[in-house]
Parts: sequence; structure tokens; C-alpha cells
Amino acid sequence: MSMLWKTTTRLLPAVLLTSAGLIGLQAQAQGQIPPMHEKGAVQYSCGGIGKDESTAMRAAMKDYPLSLLFAAKDGEYLADVSVDIQSSQASTQFVAGGPVCLIKLPADSYKVTATTKNGQSHSQSVTTGKSAHSLDFRF
Repeated sequence: MSMLWKTTTRLLPAVLLTSAGLIGLQAQAQGQIPPMHEKGAVQYSCGGIGKDESTAMRAAMKDYPLSLLFAAKDGEYLADVSVDIQSSQASTQFVAGGPVCLIKLPADSYKVTATTKNGQSHSQSVTTGKSAHSLDFRF
């Protein structure tokens, strides 16, 4: 067996492991938006748990007609918030699995109500259409 072959076979596993590790770190550093869910004409993705996912979702807010952010008054992010989105045409309910929700929905006027696990509820109105809107719910 040649010296080159011996060296290559010894180094190949280390190179492959290093490459796989770098690819994993790159994917982790970029963060990903959780999968979209669909209810009627509304598509939504909620998440933002962990710095990378939160950064990715907050950066994507501008690309969605409506985004929601849930936090306590002290700034701590909240999850498991019940969301009710009502228009004159329809109503959609879901539980936000994280503090940030990205929402695709038809242009219309909506009343959005967010309710925490302990029953605190806030409502805001928004008209979607030409630009992205973000609603900040502080409890």
C-alpha cells in the first residue's frame, strides 16, 4: 500500500467529521423558521425560542403581512399564548408555540386577541394589505 493511500485513509474520517460539524454549526447559526400551519385562509408559524430562531423570525417579520410578538412587561418572552384573529369574513384560533408569530392572511381589517395561560387578554386592531404590520402584546 502506498504512503499516500495510508495517509489519505487516516485523514479522511477526520476531514469528514470536521466538515459535518461545520455544516451543522452553519445551519444552527443561521436559525430556521418553524414550519407553517394552515387554518382556512390563514397560514402561520410561531416560534422564536432560542437566540438563533428568534433572530431568524424577527428578521423575517418584514416579509409577512402580520407578525405578533408576546412578552411580559419586564421583557421576558411568552409562549403558549392563545390567539384569536377575527375579520368580518372569518375567525381563526391557534396557540402560539413561541413568542413570535409570522402570519400570511388576506388583506382585510382584523381584531387580534391574545390571551396568556393565566387569562390576561389584550386586543388590537389592524388593517393588512400594502405593507407588513407588527403587533406587540405586553402582559
